[in-house]
Amino acid sequence: MPYANKAQDILNLWYEFVHGEKEQRPNDFVGVSESTDAYQAYLFPELFQAPFLAPQNPKFTFIDLFAGIGGFRMAFQNLGGECVFSSEWDEQAKKTYYANYGDVPFGDITKESTKNKIPKGFDILCAGFPCQAFSLAGKKLGFAETRGTLFFDVAEILRRYQPKAFFLENVKGLAIHDKGRTLKTILNTLDEVGYVVPEPQIVNAMFFGVPQHRERIYIVGFRKDLGLTAEDFSYPEQKEVTKKWIDVREENPVPAKYYLSTRYQQTLINHKARHAAKGNGFGYDIIPDDGIAHAIVVGGMGRESNLVIDFRQKDLTPTTNIKGTVNTDGWRKMTPREWARLQGYPDNFKIVVADASAYKQFGNSVAVPAIQATAAQLLKSLNDKNIL
Repeated sequence: MPYANKAQDILNLWYEFVHGEKEQRPNDFVGVSESTDAYQAYLFPELFQAPFLAPQNPKFTFIDLFAGIGGFRMAFQNLGGECVFSSEWDEQAKKTYYANYGDVPFGDITKESTKNKIPKGFDILCAGFPCQAFSLAGKKLGFAETRGTLFFDVAEILRRYQPKAFFLENVKGLAIHDKGRTLKTILNTLDEVGYVVPEPQIVNAMFFGVPQHRERIYIVGFRKDLGLTAEDFSYPEQKEVTKKWIDVREENPVPAKYYLSTRYQQTLINHKARHAAKGNGFGYDIIPDDGIAHAIVVGGMGRESNLVIDFRQKDLTPTTNIKGTVNTDGWRKMTPREWARLQGYPDNFKIVVADASAYKQFGNSVAVPAIQATAAQLLKSLNDKNIL
Protein backbone atom coordinates (compact mmCIF):
# COMPACT_ATOMS: atom_id res chain seq x y z
CA MET A 1 0.00 0.00 0.00
CA PRO A 2 2.35 2.78 -1.24
CA TYR A 3 -0.05 5.57 -0.32
CA ALA A 4 -0.91 4.34 3.16
CA ASN A 5 1.36 6.73 5.03
CA LYS A 6 0.23 9.73 2.99
CA ALA A 7 -3.43 8.83 3.49
CA GLN A 8 -2.78 8.45 7.20
CA ASP A 9 -1.21 11.91 7.34
CA ILE A 10 -4.26 13.37 5.61
CA LEU A 11 -6.56 11.63 8.07
CA ASN A 12 -4.54 13.05 10.96
CA LEU A 13 -4.77 16.59 9.60
CA TRP A 14 -8.47 16.27 8.87
CA TYR A 15 -9.12 14.90 12.33
CA GLU A 16 -7.40 17.95 13.79
CA PHE A 17 -9.45 20.24 11.57
CA VAL A 18 -12.86 18.80 12.47
CA HIS A 19 -11.96 18.88 16.16
CA GLY A 20 -10.83 22.51 15.93
CA GLU A 21 -7.40 21.86 17.38
CA LYS A 22 -5.03 24.84 17.31
CA GLU A 23 -1.76 23.35 18.47
CA GLN A 24 0.62 21.76 16.00
CA ARG A 25 1.25 18.10 16.74
CA PRO A 26 4.89 17.02 17.11
CA ASN A 27 6.52 15.56 14.00
CA ASP A 28 7.12 12.27 15.78
CA PHE A 29 3.41 12.03 16.60
CA VAL A 30 3.08 9.13 19.01
CA GLY A 31 -0.02 7.00 18.73
CA VAL A 32 -0.92 7.55 15.07
CA SER A 33 -1.00 3.84 14.27
CA GLU A 34 -3.17 2.97 17.26
CA SER A 35 -5.59 5.82 16.61
CA THR A 36 -6.07 5.69 12.84
CA ASP A 37 -9.10 3.42 13.19
CA ALA A 38 -10.65 5.97 15.51
CA TYR A 39 -10.07 8.73 12.95
CA GLN A 40 -11.69 6.65 10.24
CA ALA A 41 -14.67 5.84 12.46
CA TYR A 42 -15.08 9.54 13.16
CA LEU A 43 -14.84 10.57 9.51
CA PHE A 44 -16.86 7.70 8.03
CA PRO A 45 -19.34 6.55 10.70
CA GLU A 46 -21.62 4.96 8.10
CA LEU A 47 -18.95 2.30 7.52
CA PHE A 48 -18.94 1.18 11.14
CA GLN A 49 -21.43 -0.74 13.23
CA ALA A 50 -20.41 0.29 16.73
CA PRO A 51 -23.56 -0.08 18.86
CA PHE A 52 -22.73 2.48 21.56
CA LEU A 53 -21.95 5.79 19.91
CA ALA A 54 -21.81 9.10 21.75
CA PRO A 55 -25.08 11.08 22.04
CA GLN A 56 -25.59 13.73 19.37
CA ASN A 57 -26.48 16.40 21.92
CA PRO A 58 -24.37 15.59 24.98
CA LYS A 59 -25.17 17.11 28.36
CA PHE A 60 -21.54 16.98 29.55
CA THR A 61 -18.13 15.64 28.57
CA PHE A 62 -15.79 13.17 30.27
CA ILE A 63 -12.53 11.31 29.77
CA ASP A 64 -12.03 7.58 30.32
CA LEU A 65 -8.63 6.59 31.76
CA PHE A 66 -7.49 2.96 32.18
CA ALA A 67 -10.58 2.43 30.06
CA GLY A 68 -10.49 -1.34 29.68
CA ILE A 69 -13.57 -2.21 27.63
CA GLY A 70 -15.42 0.97 28.51
CA GLY A 71 -17.52 0.26 31.60
CA PHE A 72 -17.25 3.86 32.76
CA ARG A 73 -18.01 5.05 29.24
CA MET A 74 -21.12 2.89 29.02
CA ALA A 75 -22.42 4.29 32.32
CA PHE A 76 -21.73 7.95 31.57
CA GLN A 77 -23.02 7.72 27.99
CA ASN A 78 -26.25 6.24 29.33
CA LEU A 79 -26.57 9.44 31.37
CA GLY A 80 -26.06 11.71 28.37
CA GLY A 81 -22.30 12.26 28.40
CA GLU A 82 -19.80 12.36 25.57
CA CYS A 83 -16.40 10.73 25.96
CA VAL A 84 -13.80 13.10 24.46
CA PHE A 85 -10.69 11.06 25.30
CA SER A 86 -9.88 7.51 26.35
CA SER A 87 -6.68 5.70 27.24
CA GLU A 88 -5.93 1.97 27.47
CA TRP A 89 -2.75 0.03 26.70
CA ASP A 90 -4.05 -3.55 26.39
CA GLU A 91 -4.36 -4.31 22.67
CA GLN A 92 -7.12 -6.90 23.07
CA ALA A 93 -9.17 -4.52 25.21
CA LYS A 94 -8.74 -1.86 22.52
CA LYS A 95 -10.30 -4.21 19.97
CA THR A 96 -13.36 -4.66 22.15
CA TYR A 97 -13.55 -0.94 22.89
CA TYR A 98 -13.39 -0.05 19.21
CA ALA A 99 -15.99 -2.65 18.21
CA ASN A 100 -18.47 -1.21 20.69
CA TYR A 101 -17.79 2.54 20.72
CA GLY A 102 -16.14 3.26 17.37
CA ASP A 103 -13.07 4.75 19.07
CA VAL A 104 -9.65 3.26 19.66
CA PRO A 105 -8.23 4.49 22.98
CA PHE A 106 -4.86 6.19 23.03
CA GLY A 107 -2.09 4.20 24.68
CA ASP A 108 0.18 4.70 27.66
CA ILE A 109 -1.21 7.52 29.82
CA THR A 110 2.07 7.74 31.74
CA LYS A 111 3.68 9.28 28.64
CA GLU A 112 3.64 13.04 28.36
CA SER A 113 2.79 12.76 24.67
CA THR A 114 -0.43 10.94 25.57
CA LYS A 115 -1.39 13.38 28.32
CA ASN A 116 -0.95 16.23 25.85
CA LYS A 117 -3.67 14.76 23.63
CA ILE A 118 -6.34 15.27 26.29
CA PRO A 119 -8.61 18.14 25.18
CA LYS A 120 -9.05 21.06 27.53
CA GLY A 121 -12.35 21.88 29.16
CA PHE A 122 -13.83 18.43 29.77
CA ASP A 123 -16.19 18.13 32.74
CA ILE A 124 -15.46 14.81 34.47
CA LEU A 125 -12.48 12.46 34.78
CA CYS A 126 -13.18 8.74 35.19
CA ALA A 127 -10.57 6.14 36.10
CA GLY A 128 -10.36 2.65 37.52
CA PHE A 129 -6.68 2.71 38.46
CA PRO A 130 -4.56 -0.16 39.87
CA CYS A 131 -3.83 -0.34 43.59
CA GLN A 132 -0.12 0.34 44.18
CA ALA A 133 1.95 1.07 47.25
CA PHE A 134 3.61 4.47 47.65
CA SER A 135 7.06 5.29 49.04
CA LEU A 136 5.90 6.76 52.34
CA ALA A 137 8.72 6.34 54.85
CA GLY A 138 9.05 9.52 56.88
CA LYS A 139 7.10 11.62 54.42
CA LYS A 140 3.90 13.61 54.48
CA LEU A 141 1.63 11.23 52.52
CA GLY A 142 0.87 13.62 49.67
CA PHE A 143 1.24 14.27 45.94
CA ALA A 144 5.05 13.95 45.86
CA GLU A 145 4.86 10.45 47.37
CA THR A 146 2.64 9.16 44.55
CA ARG A 147 5.30 9.69 41.88
CA GLY A 148 6.06 6.52 39.95
CA THR A 149 2.57 5.07 40.37
CA LEU A 150 -0.39 5.16 38.01
CA PHE A 151 -2.38 7.19 40.51
CA PHE A 152 0.25 9.91 40.09
CA ASP A 153 -0.77 10.22 36.45
CA VAL A 154 -4.43 10.53 37.43
CA ALA A 155 -3.56 13.23 39.98
CA GLU A 156 -1.32 15.05 37.50
CA ILE A 157 -4.12 15.16 34.92
CA LEU A 158 -6.51 16.50 37.57
CA ARG A 159 -3.96 19.13 38.59
CA ARG A 160 -3.28 20.16 35.01
CA TYR A 161 -6.77 20.10 33.47
CA GLN A 162 -8.93 20.86 36.53
CA PRO A 163 -12.19 19.17 35.46
CA LYS A 164 -15.30 19.94 37.50
CA ALA A 165 -15.42 16.47 39.06
CA PHE A 166 -13.88 13.01 39.05
CA PHE A 167 -14.97 9.44 39.73
CA LEU A 168 -12.34 6.84 40.70
CA GLU A 169 -12.82 3.12 41.29
CA ASN A 170 -10.54 0.58 42.94
CA VAL A 171 -10.56 -2.75 44.72
CA LYS A 172 -12.11 -2.90 48.18
CA GLY A 173 -8.70 -3.64 49.70
CA LEU A 174 -7.50 -0.13 48.91
CA ALA A 175 -9.24 1.01 52.10
CA ILE A 176 -6.85 -1.04 54.25
CA HIS A 177 -3.87 -1.29 51.89
CA ASP A 178 -0.59 -0.57 53.71
CA LYS A 179 -2.52 -0.07 56.97
CA GLY A 180 -4.62 2.69 55.43
CA ARG A 181 -1.67 4.83 54.37
CA THR A 182 -2.31 4.30 50.65
CA LEU A 183 -5.86 5.65 50.81
CA LYS A 184 -4.80 8.49 53.08
CA THR A 185 -2.11 9.48 50.59
CA ILE A 186 -4.64 9.42 47.76
CA LEU A 187 -7.10 11.61 49.66
CA ASN A 188 -4.36 14.05 50.69
CA THR A 189 -3.21 14.26 47.09
CA LEU A 190 -6.72 14.92 45.77
CA ASP A 191 -7.00 17.73 48.30
CA GLU A 192 -3.64 19.12 47.19
CA VAL A 193 -4.65 19.27 43.53
CA GLY A 194 -7.81 21.20 44.37
CA TYR A 195 -10.73 18.88 45.12
CA VAL A 196 -13.34 18.39 47.81
CA VAL A 197 -13.70 14.64 48.39
CA PRO A 198 -16.69 13.13 50.23
CA GLU A 199 -15.93 10.05 52.32
CA PRO A 200 -15.16 7.16 49.92
CA GLN A 201 -17.60 4.28 50.06
CA ILE A 202 -17.57 0.54 49.43
CA VAL A 203 -20.28 -0.15 46.84
CA ASN A 204 -21.58 -3.66 46.11
CA ALA A 205 -22.79 -4.32 42.57
CA MET A 206 -25.40 -6.84 43.70
CA PHE A 207 -27.60 -3.98 44.92
CA PHE A 208 -27.77 -2.48 41.43
CA GLY A 209 -29.41 -5.16 39.34
CA VAL A 210 -26.61 -7.66 38.74
CA PRO A 211 -26.34 -10.96 40.66
CA GLN A 212 -22.68 -10.56 41.59
CA HIS A 213 -21.21 -9.95 45.03
CA ARG A 214 -18.67 -7.40 43.85
CA GLU A 215 -17.46 -4.80 46.35
CA ARG A 216 -15.35 -1.90 45.12
CA ILE A 217 -14.29 1.39 46.67
CA TYR A 218 -15.62 4.49 44.92
CA ILE A 219 -14.02 7.92 45.30
CA VAL A 220 -15.67 11.03 43.88
CA GLY A 221 -14.62 14.65 44.13
CA PHE A 222 -15.54 18.18 43.08
CA ARG A 223 -13.29 21.11 42.24
CA LYS A 224 -13.08 23.38 45.28
CA ASP A 225 -13.90 26.64 43.54
CA LEU A 226 -17.34 25.31 42.51
CA GLY A 227 -18.60 25.74 46.06
CA LEU A 228 -19.74 22.16 46.61
CA THR A 229 -19.18 20.53 49.99
CA ALA A 230 -18.93 16.87 50.93
CA GLU A 231 -22.49 17.09 52.23
CA ASP A 232 -23.77 18.02 48.76
CA PHE A 233 -23.12 14.47 47.54
CA SER A 234 -24.56 11.16 48.68
CA TYR A 235 -23.84 7.70 47.36
CA PRO A 236 -26.79 5.67 46.04
CA GLU A 237 -28.64 3.48 48.51
CA GLN A 238 -27.66 -0.19 48.70
CA LYS A 239 -30.71 -1.97 49.99
CA GLU A 240 -32.24 -4.50 47.62
CA VAL A 241 -31.00 -7.50 45.63
CA THR A 242 -33.28 -7.96 42.63
CA LYS A 243 -31.46 -10.47 40.39
CA LYS A 244 -30.31 -14.07 40.77
CA TRP A 245 -27.83 -16.12 38.77
CA ILE A 246 -30.63 -17.77 36.79
CA ASP A 247 -31.65 -14.33 35.50
CA VAL A 248 -28.38 -13.93 33.58
CA ARG A 249 -27.85 -17.53 32.49
CA GLU A 250 -27.69 -18.01 28.74
CA GLU A 251 -31.12 -18.78 27.32
CA ASN A 252 -29.93 -21.71 25.21
CA PRO A 253 -27.67 -24.67 25.99
CA VAL A 254 -24.01 -23.64 25.85
CA PRO A 255 -21.33 -25.59 23.94
CA ALA A 256 -19.67 -28.59 25.54
CA LYS A 257 -16.36 -26.71 25.73
CA TYR A 258 -17.64 -24.87 28.81
CA TYR A 259 -18.24 -28.14 30.70
CA LEU A 260 -15.47 -29.50 32.90
CA SER A 261 -13.66 -32.70 32.06
CA THR A 262 -14.04 -35.53 34.54
CA ARG A 263 -10.35 -35.33 35.37
CA TYR A 264 -10.42 -31.60 36.09
CA GLN A 265 -13.62 -32.00 38.05
CA GLN A 266 -11.91 -34.55 40.28
CA THR A 267 -8.85 -32.30 40.63
CA LEU A 268 -11.06 -29.51 41.95
CA ILE A 269 -12.82 -31.86 44.37
CA ASN A 270 -9.48 -33.10 45.72
CA HIS A 271 -8.10 -29.55 45.97
CA LYS A 272 -11.08 -28.38 47.97
CA ALA A 273 -10.91 -31.40 50.26
CA ARG A 274 -7.25 -30.74 51.05
CA HIS A 275 -7.97 -27.14 52.01
CA ALA A 276 -11.04 -28.13 54.02
CA ALA A 277 -8.86 -30.51 56.03
CA LYS A 278 -6.63 -27.54 56.87
CA GLY A 279 -9.62 -25.54 58.05
CA ASN A 280 -9.83 -23.01 55.24
CA GLY A 281 -12.41 -22.45 52.54
CA PHE A 282 -10.28 -22.33 49.41
CA GLY A 283 -11.52 -24.12 46.35
CA TYR A 284 -14.26 -24.22 43.76
CA ASP A 285 -17.82 -23.15 44.42
CA ILE A 286 -21.06 -23.92 42.62
CA ILE A 287 -23.56 -21.08 42.36
CA PRO A 288 -27.18 -22.25 42.76
CA ASP A 289 -29.81 -21.00 40.33
CA ASP A 290 -31.26 -18.67 42.96
CA GLY A 291 -27.82 -17.57 44.20
CA ILE A 292 -25.48 -14.61 43.75
CA ALA A 293 -22.18 -15.07 41.94
CA HIS A 294 -18.91 -14.35 43.66
CA ALA A 295 -16.91 -11.46 42.26
CA ILE A 296 -15.63 -12.43 38.84
CA VAL A 297 -11.88 -11.93 38.78
CA VAL A 298 -8.90 -12.61 36.56
CA GLY A 299 -6.54 -15.45 37.40
CA GLY A 300 -6.41 -17.76 40.39
CA MET A 301 -9.73 -19.55 40.88
CA GLY A 302 -11.73 -16.80 39.17
CA ARG A 303 -13.80 -19.10 36.98
CA GLU A 304 -13.79 -22.09 39.32
CA SER A 305 -15.30 -20.04 42.15
CA ASN A 306 -18.33 -19.45 39.94
CA LEU A 307 -19.17 -22.88 38.56
CA VAL A 308 -22.80 -23.69 37.80
CA ILE A 309 -24.84 -26.83 37.18
CA ASP A 310 -26.59 -26.96 33.82
CA PHE A 311 -28.02 -30.16 32.35
CA ARG A 312 -29.47 -28.62 29.18
CA GLN A 313 -26.58 -29.58 26.89
CA LYS A 314 -27.14 -33.17 25.72
CA ASP A 315 -24.22 -33.43 23.31
CA LEU A 316 -21.16 -33.64 25.53
CA THR A 317 -18.72 -34.63 22.80
CA PRO A 318 -15.44 -32.84 23.57
CA THR A 319 -14.71 -30.02 21.13
CA THR A 320 -11.13 -29.56 22.33
CA ASN A 321 -8.37 -31.86 23.54
CA ILE A 322 -9.16 -32.60 27.18
CA LYS A 323 -7.94 -35.10 29.74
CA GLY A 324 -10.76 -37.52 30.39
CA THR A 325 -14.33 -37.13 29.21
CA VAL A 326 -16.83 -34.33 29.73
CA ASN A 327 -18.52 -34.69 33.11
CA THR A 328 -22.17 -35.76 33.21
CA ASP A 329 -22.95 -33.93 36.46
CA GLY A 330 -23.73 -30.67 34.66
CA TRP A 331 -20.68 -28.83 36.01
CA ARG A 332 -19.63 -26.00 33.75
CA LYS A 333 -17.95 -22.63 33.73
CA MET A 334 -19.94 -19.51 33.07
CA THR A 335 -19.56 -18.21 29.53
CA PRO A 336 -18.07 -14.83 28.57
CA ARG A 337 -21.57 -13.58 27.76
CA GLU A 338 -22.72 -14.53 31.24
CA TRP A 339 -19.76 -12.67 32.73
CA ALA A 340 -20.73 -9.67 30.59
CA ARG A 341 -24.24 -9.82 32.04
CA LEU A 342 -22.85 -10.09 35.57
CA GLN A 343 -21.09 -6.77 34.93
CA GLY A 344 -24.24 -5.18 33.54
CA TYR A 345 -23.32 -5.08 29.85
CA PRO A 346 -26.31 -5.36 27.50
CA ASP A 347 -26.52 -8.29 25.10
CA ASN A 348 -25.71 -6.13 22.08
CA PHE A 349 -22.27 -5.47 23.57
CA LYS A 350 -19.93 -7.12 21.09
CA ILE A 351 -17.48 -9.79 22.22
CA VAL A 352 -14.85 -9.81 19.47
CA VAL A 353 -11.93 -11.57 21.17
CA ALA A 354 -11.16 -15.14 22.16
CA ASP A 355 -12.66 -16.49 25.37
CA ALA A 356 -9.44 -16.13 27.38
CA SER A 357 -9.24 -12.43 26.57
CA ALA A 358 -12.98 -11.95 27.12
CA TYR A 359 -12.81 -13.44 30.62
CA LYS A 360 -9.88 -11.15 31.41
CA GLN A 361 -11.69 -8.09 30.09
CA PHE A 362 -14.95 -8.66 31.93
CA GLY A 363 -13.13 -9.74 35.08
CA ASN A 364 -11.19 -6.47 35.07
CA SER A 365 -14.20 -4.33 34.20
CA VAL A 366 -16.30 -2.16 36.46
CA ALA A 367 -19.90 -3.16 37.14
CA VAL A 368 -21.76 -0.77 34.86
CA PRO A 369 -25.04 -0.39 36.81
CA ALA A 370 -23.26 0.42 40.09
CA ILE A 371 -21.05 2.96 38.31
CA GLN A 372 -24.07 4.48 36.60
CA ALA A 373 -26.07 4.83 39.82
CA THR A 374 -23.16 6.60 41.50
CA ALA A 375 -22.49 8.74 38.43
CA ALA A 376 -26.14 9.83 38.48
CA GLN A 377 -25.64 11.05 42.04
CA LEU A 378 -22.48 12.90 41.04
CA LEU A 379 -24.32 14.61 38.17
CA LYS A 380 -27.21 15.47 40.47
CA SER A 381 -24.82 17.29 42.81
CA LEU A 382 -23.45 19.32 39.89
CA ASN A 383 -26.87 20.02 38.41
CA ASP A 384 -28.36 21.07 41.75
CA LYS A 385 -25.78 23.88 41.81
CA ASN A 386 -26.32 24.68 38.11
CA ILE A 387 -22.72 23.75 37.38
CA LEU A 388 -23.49 21.62 34.32
